[in-house]
Order: sequence, then structure tokens, then C-alpha cells
Amino acid sequence: MQTGSVTTPFGRRPMTLALVKRQVATNDIKAGKTVEKWKVFRDASEAREELGLQSNSLAVLDALLSFYPENELRQDAQLVVFPSNAQLILRAHGMAGATLRRHLALLVDAGLIVRKDSANGKRYARKNGAGEIENAFGFDLSPILARSEELAVIAQKVVAARSAFRKAKENLTICRRDVRKLITAAIEEGADGDWMAIEAMYIDLVACIPRSPTLADVASILDELELLREEILNLLDTQSNSEFNSTNAAHIEQHTQNSKSESLHELEPSSEKEQGGKPSQRRGPDTETRKAFPLGVVLKACPQIIDYGPAGAVGGWRDLMSAAIVVRSMLGVSPSAYQEACETMGPENAAVAIACILERAGHINSAGGYLRDLTNRAGRGEFSLGPMVMALLRLNGEAGKRSA
Repeated sequence: MQTGSVTTPFGRRPMTLALVKRQVATNDIKAGKTVEKWKVFRDASEAREELGLQSNSLAVLDALLSFYPENELRQDAQLVVFPSNAQLILRAHGMAGATLRRHLALLVDAGLIVRKDSANGKRYARKNGAGEIENAFGFDLSPILARSEELAVIAQKVVAARSAFRKAKENLTICRRDVRKLITAAIEEGADGDWMAIEAMYIDLVACIPRSPTLADVASILDELELLREEILNLLDTQSNSEFNSTNAAHIEQHTQNSKSESLHELEPSSEKEQGGKPSQRRGPDTETRKAFPLGVVLKACPQIIDYGPAGAVGGWRDLMSAAIVVRSMLGVSPSAYQEACETMGPENAAVAIACILERAGHINSAGGYLRDLTNRAGRGEFSLGPMVMALLRLNGEAGKRSA
């Protein structure tokens, strides 16, 4: 609400009740209060958009602060600066006069400075006989001192919001890559499902991302993509379970007893001594076995294990399990630790865990201890191979781009 006819002697803008209130508030600064002027300037810079300022507004504020001789703004100090427009233009890097006046008005509207007007509308200081400034007319910096805590809070919120936006964009990018890789791998593997329709859904979601998205835009699309990723993983997981469970359990047991060259448990027997005097508890026909991802996804995430497969290749899950036996021994994982992993996770997932450990072997002190920890967590329902495989898939994908 404007008062109407009252204007400043500088003739710029009508005086408002809000401006009057801010001027009154500057007289209520706590006694002895001080603040480092460049710190509060940084806070104002971070809060620029919240205050309705532009980059040139900050350049003008920087110039005004430079005319204040001390490093700290103090409640008991003379906080009025009185540079001419020519001096301000010089310190504002040659800003045009009209631009300078516009941004001075923005600083006043934002409540960072207050005009202290002389009778003739000029900016100057009146000194006493000792040469000290007795009274000054120009721009009062008191509002910056009075609002220092408020500006700091606004700046912190802006920084937090910027950080949240950056993390949301990163998560969106990662999720986009995950969904794209899962769809591509599923198509290449020939997995059952209407992958063309799923891909169309993915393309539609990506197309909804604005050129300059807000945090709300990113969060909304990220939620949709995460749901799509979860649906794809569930579809692949259900298919893997269905494929494995379609195999006759008795047929599996027969292989376990008769084929040392193909059986995981016969290749890696555990003695009663290794099991603490207890007979080995192998997977029964009712034990659920799950393959976390299609084999192609696993091999893309963990390409090193391919060299240890039969004839230096991995053509199926049994080849992967055979390669895992070789790698298990090479990494120093005991037969008992690996057998426990097979019984808890299932042989396919235990082989995938070994492949993942091989990829990160340089960062793991004890492969056997690490595998036992994963096994224990899996037994408690606290561990899933999915995030580990996807992390390696992203890592190896980025490494491939760098080498290319």
C-alpha cells in the first residue's frame, strides 16, 4: 500500500509503508551488534532470488559496501555511505547510469539499504571541528546489519534447496541410465515381456522433463521412473524364478550327486570339521533360488569373471558357477564360506556375488570375510544383489566411455 504523494527527494519512487517500517526497524538494532560486511554480502548473494535481486544489484551492493571503510558493520558506527553516482558507476565496473539507479531502487525495495536524504537531495557528510563525520546523507547500510541473521537463514535454505535439487537431478540421471540399461539387456537377452511398450513408457517419461526443470518437476518424474525400474526388476525377477522353478527338482538333485564336473556342491565339498562337526545342509528341492538379473546384465556389470569360464567364456549360468569356483579359490574364499553362500542365496546368486567381489577385489581386504558378511545379511533379509550389480554396471559403463 502506497502513501501516494510522498516521494523521496531523489525523485525516484513513491515511499511505501513497508519502506517506512524498515527505516524504523533500523533504529532498533541490538546494542553492540556487529557483523563482517563481506559475510553478510555473501549471504545476500546466496539469497538473491529470494530477495528479488539481480546480479547487477549485487554489483551495486558490493560497490556501496566498498565505500564503508571498516571490515565490520557496527551498531555504534556511522553506517551511511555517500558516494556520487560517478563513483558508484566506476566501482560497479562502468555500469550505465540508468541501470545503476534501477538497481539502487531494487536494493531499497529488498530492504538491504535505506536512503537517508538531505534537504537538497545531494549525498554528502557534515564534519565537526575535529574532522569527524557528524552527520551523513546517502545510503544507510543499517538494514544489512539489522537483518544479518535473517539473511543467513535465507542463504542456508537456498543452499540446502540447491543441494537437494542437484542430488535429485543426479538420482534422476542414474535412474534413467538404469532403466535404459535394463530394457536394452532384457531385449538383447530375449526376456519375455512387451519391452517395446515398456520402452515407449520410458521415452514418454523422459520427454516430460522440462528444459529448465524445478525440484518438483524432477521429483515427480524421478518417482515415475523409479516405479518403472521397480516394475522391470520385478518382471525380470519373476521370470527368473519361473524359469528356474520349471526345472525338475529331482533332476537337479541327480546332477548334484552324479556330475562332479557340473555340480557346484560336488566341486566344493565342505567337511564336517569345516561345519563345526555338523553335516552340511544343502539346498532341498523346496529351497527358492533366485537369479537377480539376466546373465547378460551380470556379465556387463562383472566382465572380469568371463576369463575364468570354461574355455575363457561364459555361455550360461552353469559356466558362471564354474568360473566362480575358480575365482573363489583365487580370492582365498574357503569352501565352507562359499557353500554357506550357496545355501543361503542360491548357487546362481552366490556366483554373482563372487563375480562382484572379483570386480572390486582391489578394494576388499578379505574376500572370504566379505562374502560371509553378505551371506549373513542375506540370511537376515538385509541384503540384495540388485544394488551391487547396478552400481558395477554404472561403474563399468562410465569406465568404458572414458576409455572410448
